[in-house]
Amino acid sequence: MKRTIRDYIDLGARQQPDKVYLIAPEAGRELTYRQLQEDSIAFGGRLHQMGLSKGDKVSFMLGNGYQTVKIFLGAMYAGFAVAPLNLQAQAAHLAHVLEHSDTKLVFYTRELENRLVPLAERVEREIQLICIDNDAEHIFPGEACSPTDVPAEIDEDDDALLLYTSGTTGLPKGVILSHKNMVAGGQNTVAAHELTSGDRALCSLPLYHINGEVVTVVAPLVSAGSVVMPHRFRRSDFWELMSAYGCTWFSVVPTILSYLSCDEGDGCRSLNLEKVRFGRSASSALPPALHLAFEKQFQIPIIETMGLTETAAPVFSNPLDPARRKFGSPGMAVGNEAKIVGPDGRELTRGRQGEIMIRGDNVMKGYYKAPELTAAALEPDGWLHTGDLGYMDEDGFVFVTGRIKELIIKGGENIAPREIDDVLYQHPAILDAGAVGIPDAHYGEEVMCCVVLKPDCTVTEEELRSHCLKHLGEYKTPKVIKVVKTLPKGPSGKIQRLKLRDALEPE
Repeated sequence: MKRTIRDYIDLGARQQPDKVYLIAPEAGRELTYRQLQEDSIAFGGRLHQMGLSKGDKVSFMLGNGYQTVKIFLGAMYAGFAVAPLNLQAQAAHLAHVLEHSDTKLVFYTRELENRLVPLAERVEREIQLICIDNDAEHIFPGEACSPTDVPAEIDEDDDALLLYTSGTTGLPKGVILSHKNMVAGGQNTVAAHELTSGDRALCSLPLYHINGEVVTVVAPLVSAGSVVMPHRFRRSDFWELMSAYGCTWFSVVPTILSYLSCDEGDGCRSLNLEKVRFGRSASSALPPALHLAFEKQFQIPIIETMGLTETAAPVFSNPLDPARRKFGSPGMAVGNEAKIVGPDGRELTRGRQGEIMIRGDNVMKGYYKAPELTAAALEPDGWLHTGDLGYMDEDGFVFVTGRIKELIIKGGENIAPREIDDVLYQHPAILDAGAVGIPDAHYGEEVMCCVVLKPDCTVTEEELRSHCLKHLGEYKTPKVIKVVKTLPKGPSGKIQRLKLRDALEPE
């Protein structure tokens, strides 16, 4: 069997046609595997009638929902490459993606029209804009498309997804993922969490981000399971959705765990959550203090993992067995190889810090229209430079210490921002924390940290500094601590430290 999105949709339609694959709560709709296949064929036929050919880019500017999933999977099924638009991106970045991606059409909803149309008009080539109702039964209003002949054959190495990384500076890069990459990412998720056809995921992350796309859409497809797809994450109904639809697992980012931890927990105690096997945290580092506090409060195990856009999501995962998990680590390599290398490119011994590198079927084809960037990131033998710093212990667990470009170099000593973040997360008043380096006449760089307080909490800068002195020592204690309302983050929840540094310089 080929590893393509089409092959897995066809397999589901053949083996369990009446099983529900997708549940859209707000729309009140369900989609079976047979319906997914039929709608994907019809969708592809309609786009071919509109003049699109195999390999053309199809975009959507949509929140999560019934039609978002159908467009995402249906386009790949038909041989097109999906190029989602990030709803959190600034106008300049959206304009760049519309131009750079060569997209032929964009599906959007009415509330986003004022953002999208002016940007599309700036692109010299013609882009078709199609306004849809995300909760409607059919993508094209007023008619149901009849299935037509399946379009041209697709192969594992054909482009499936063109996803632009949010980055921390400059214009985003377009990551090209093949069908093999996408399926391998789904298979890695299934293997890491032992997913079966009886599992049902709750998707809380957007479908313009690799985590939501691969972990909670492709992985359930590969495992013949199902997914519940609300419009967005809402703390107020998260546990109600888990209970009402019998979800067995969920995938979130640390920020969501922080918000859920602000609840007293009484609400979820009255719900039926017996089917919940685990929660999964990825996309940014999970502070051990938050990890432990959440598990104690909700009695639900959290599996810390790590993935990249360039690797179709998961590369590391902790085991399900709580006795084998290690707090502060995203786990061991799953479905791919990993190594730690020094500046000379040679693999380092266990325990030594260097750059994390990945190789496997999930690693991207390259950066779109950027051969120099691709050559710098991908070695000829398939190893990917992640740009992440870390070390591997004797058991094969990887510990991430920071990004190469985000290291704080104070007086010639390297300080990993995450080390400071983790200490501040241990303070009971802190909801979010982000450390960065700032210019200093004496040390070259000093440490600044911005924090977001939990609701109804107060704390002084001196109290936080004393807390840091106790756990970090004087050298690593932030010189500047600022209380802010929010931290700049990408759609994955990862702190964009360079933006934070640029926006908040010391007085």
